[in-house]
Amino acid sequence: MKRLRALLRMTSVRLSAVYLALFAIFSVVLVVYVTATAASILETQSRETIAEEIGELGRIYRNAGIVGLVRSIERRSRQPGASLYLVTDPTGRILAGNVESLEPGILDDPGFTKEAFGYERFSDDVADRYHLALAEIVSLPNGMRVLVGRDQTEQERFRLIVRRALILALALMSAGALFAWLLVGRRALQRLDQMSASSARILAGDLSERLPVTGAEDEFDRLSANLNTLLARISLLQEGQRQVSDNIAHDLKTPLTRLRNRAEAALADASRGEDPRPALESNIAEADQMIRTFDALLMISRVDAGFHPAEKTQIDVAAVVAEVCELYEPVAEDAGARILVETTGPVVATISRELIGQAISNLIDNALKYAEVEGRETLITARLELLGDRYRLSIADNGPGIPEAKHARVLERFYRLDESRSKPGSGLGLSLVEAVARLHGGRLILEDASPGLRVVLDLPLDGRSGEASGGDARRAEGSG
Repeated sequence: MKRLRALLRMTSVRLSAVYLALFAIFSVVLVVYVTATAASILETQSRETIAEEIGELGRIYRNAGIVGLVRSIERRSRQPGASLYLVTDPTGRILAGNVESLEPGILDDPGFTKEAFGYERFSDDVADRYHLALAEIVSLPNGMRVLVGRDQTEQERFRLIVRRALILALALMSAGALFAWLLVGRRALQRLDQMSASSARILAGDLSERLPVTGAEDEFDRLSANLNTLLARISLLQEGQRQVSDNIAHDLKTPLTRLRNRAEAALADASRGEDPRPALESNIAEADQMIRTFDALLMISRVDAGFHPAEKTQIDVAAVVAEVCELYEPVAEDAGARILVETTGPVVATISRELIGQAISNLIDNALKYAEVEGRETLITARLELLGDRYRLSIADNGPGIPEAKHARVLERFYRLDESRSKPGSGLGLSLVEAVARLHGGRLILEDASPGLRVVLDLPLDGRSGEASGGDARRAEGSG
């Protein structure tokens, strides 16, 4: 009873019950209408036939009198498939016809009978003697009565068969619908129980739990898939927040300590009459670096949360790549490096020009910092390829590369392969590029360029963020 009440509280079950009731009502109305219409047509035809025969008998009576009328009725009543004929005297005694007996009172009222009445005709088959008929009774001036009618037994049987078939069909339909209703409701309850159990584990703090997806692609699967994507997003944001908190406490402690020490040194220099400006200028440079670090963190957080104010428009990505590479050419020349641009033509996509440009800048800047190998010219290749409804934007270098085991680690915020921190940077460049890829519905892939590293942005042309974000994107990146 408890599960039945739970079933009745479900919207899908209630809708099924309403649909079943409406279908049953309309089915009954349709069958009754069709049956009644058919019966009415048959009855109208019978009445028209009776009226025609009454007219013919009337003409015979006027021309040949009562004797001619009786003879005509006797002749007609013996023909195969004859109508009902009956002639009685004023006392009700049967004089001629093919009717053996009638229901009492049928001959009392002249005119058409209001409904079918029972009668018996002369027949050797005792079991088949009782029939139903419609008739018209005519009263003659001498008190005699003439009855002309049509048998209605088959019509009544037709109504009875249709009524029984309707009842049986409705019973079978109701039983089948009830069975399907309970089966579907039971399955829906099981799915809801599974989802409730998973939700309870998620509320208990297990963000790795996911709602079940059966592969049926019904509304439950679509809901589970959307919620799982949401949970993956929340889990990623929570992990990023935890990493940021840990890394800020670890990585920013050193520059803050340096700031404090330099401030103390500047005070000491000032007290000794020395110029404190060098120490203050170092503090300003250190503060600027910290501000850039916090700006990068803020941008990553906004992009991850989908709150970045930049709008996406249809832009030629090849032009953006060419502009950024042209901007970095003087820097590359000073560093003894060379930048090559390889594109197959215009690639018009829906992107945020600011964020894609920032991502390309970060990748080229990383390549200039870390791809330098003594005795070899640094070569940076920016390549753009169109692949159906997607495109691949890659920045490759010929440097030492990154071990495959650390591909996933370098995407973490503040993680740096240069553990000595001898080179400038905060370890946020690839994290920002990864966030930009997710915002555009794509993924970031790290590949071995042999030699060097190739960083690939695999993005859709429509720029819509989808299921490539979150944990799935990370796994794809780590496998590059």
